[in-house]
Amino acid sequence: MHPPYYDIIKFSEDKSDLSNATNVEEFLLKFGAIVEKATPFLEEGRYLVLVIGDKYSSGEWIPLGFYCMNEVLKRGYVFKKHRRKNFEETRGKRNQKRTLAVSCARRRIYVFKHEYVMLFKKT
Repeated sequence: MHPPYYDIIKFSEDKSDLSNATNVEEFLLKFGAIVEKATPFLEEGRYLVLVIGDKYSSGEWIPLGFYCMNEVLKRGYVFKKHRRKNFEETRGKRNQKRTLAVSCARRRIYVFKHEYVMLFKKT
């Protein structure tokens, strides 16, 4: 699973789209519902992988990755391991490193350069 990071990028105007959640709590409720819907299709003993990063808003670091980890754990999965995937540039940010740094400094926002890759086992 690689869900949208709450409201960072809007993917559609559809109200059921995770990227249109009105707050973090609604995002997590919807994310949890998706995990519940996917769970019956995963055989016992198999793995679910979650790839997600965090969010920074209004001077606050929102640990979205860890919040989503908890939603998976609430559904009976066992947490096996995680890795932090670091990246300097993504396809969406290519050739914009300097421009992005200046823009973020002006707007006082933090540019994340990592995602979490979390591995859960279905029991």
